[in-house]
Amino acid sequence: MKVLSVASEIFPLVKTGGLADVAGALPLVLAKQNVEMRSLLPGYTPVMQKMSSVRKAKVAEFSDLFGVKAKLYACTYEGLSLFVLDAPAFFQRDGGPYTAKDGKDFPDNWKRFAALSHVGAQIAGGLVEKWVPDLVHMHDWQAGLTPAYMRYRFAPDTPSMMTVHNIAFQGQFGADIFAELDLPAEAFSMHGIEYYGDVGYLKGGMEIADAVTTVSPTYAREIFSPEFGMGLEGLIRARADVVHGIVNGIDTDIWNPETDPLIAANFSASKLKGRAENRAALEAHFGLDIDDGPIFCVISRLTWQKGMDLLADLTGEIVHRGGKLVVLGSGDKALEGALLAAADRHAGRVGVSINYDEPLSHLMQAGSDAILIPSRFEPCGLTQLYALRYGCVPVVARTGGLNDTVIDANTAALSAGVATGFQFSSVTHDGLRLALHRVFDTWEEPKMWAAMQKNGMRADVSWERSASQYVDLYQKLISARGH
Repeated sequence: MKVLSVASEIFPLVKTGGLADVAGALPLVLAKQNVEMRSLLPGYTPVMQKMSSVRKAKVAEFSDLFGVKAKLYACTYEGLSLFVLDAPAFFQRDGGPYTAKDGKDFPDNWKRFAALSHVGAQIAGGLVEKWVPDLVHMHDWQAGLTPAYMRYRFAPDTPSMMTVHNIAFQGQFGADIFAELDLPAEAFSMHGIEYYGDVGYLKGGMEIADAVTTVSPTYAREIFSPEFGMGLEGLIRARADVVHGIVNGIDTDIWNPETDPLIAANFSASKLKGRAENRAALEAHFGLDIDDGPIFCVISRLTWQKGMDLLADLTGEIVHRGGKLVVLGSGDKALEGALLAAADRHAGRVGVSINYDEPLSHLMQAGSDAILIPSRFEPCGLTQLYALRYGCVPVVARTGGLNDTVIDANTAALSAGVATGFQFSSVTHDGLRLALHRVFDTWEEPKMWAAMQKNGMRADVSWERSASQYVDLYQKLISARGH
């Protein structure tokens, strides 16, 4: 089975969030199930720099791809089979994949990712000699026009699947861009890419693709409601029979405390004492007091969605109970400021690093006692899966994938010996405060805490089961098209 994946980022080449981890891990595990997945991604500056060290073949050239010159290369990088769209005018810029240095979106993002989708559809239609996919799997709004280009231009008979990692990001642009999208007039309709008079990239993908998946079963149910559907709940209800929830996994080779080279000391569920050296290294890194209080960590975008406003307000309570807090992330400037101010007020008890640091994130999982994820909505979440793997007990809001992957330490779960973390359902100050009280009370019972850590470390957070679900869905879609 040949599957083309279209994604705007892929680990380890370029990453801003969980999408990259999924796009990077899924092809490797699918290969074990006889699926040949090749991934199309933009040739951002760091991507092309890394590509310079590997052998690549030019498989297509474009003299006018939405007004720019571009080349398509095929190569392999750390086990991933890739198509890299080298369009320097679109992708080799200062800043991130989507934003300039000032943090604002590039004004031509609509054109940059229309180009990515256009090329994805061309590959589906036979652009690359001797490699035509049986199915195309798109990720998020940046690849959302791919099904439209397939239906109306290049590959009307090839099945497609749209995965929504976060429905809050939709790629909605003014109707004035439609004339430049290289689509027929009929595409600008309710059953195409039109969305309340605008052009909706994610809406179009979800409307046209043969199947829509989200990254957890709970989130797949949540987006049927106005609270979580973000304006697309009507479309989702209309297409309920093709909406599926498949929980994410993680790369258990990269995230393995027994072999991880990025942490201070390796350890396992049977040798938890090794965590102590990581805890000491974490305390030294953030200049924390040395004592026996639990260390809470946060590894997150610092946004309202992630509940960081609640955390900023409750840092004093964590300190008052004898705990410590370390934060790694960036986002809303006001929330960054509030957390930095908390670090100033509670020197030695609160440490904050405003950036993204992959090695530090590994050390924080290995050395912290609990991770706080008070998200107001969370399609899947990966940090709680990393935390489970490293014996860092998750404290999570009962939403989306957090609900599907953490077993709450209620009385029944503790009695049965299956609890892996703490859930709370009211994402408010009081809800988080009560969850913190439960954590501190359990921390005072070391045997119970260690049992929860071991339960989490032994949980199956790999891609194996989820990959099988993807393969089953691929096969059904291909069969339905008569392939």
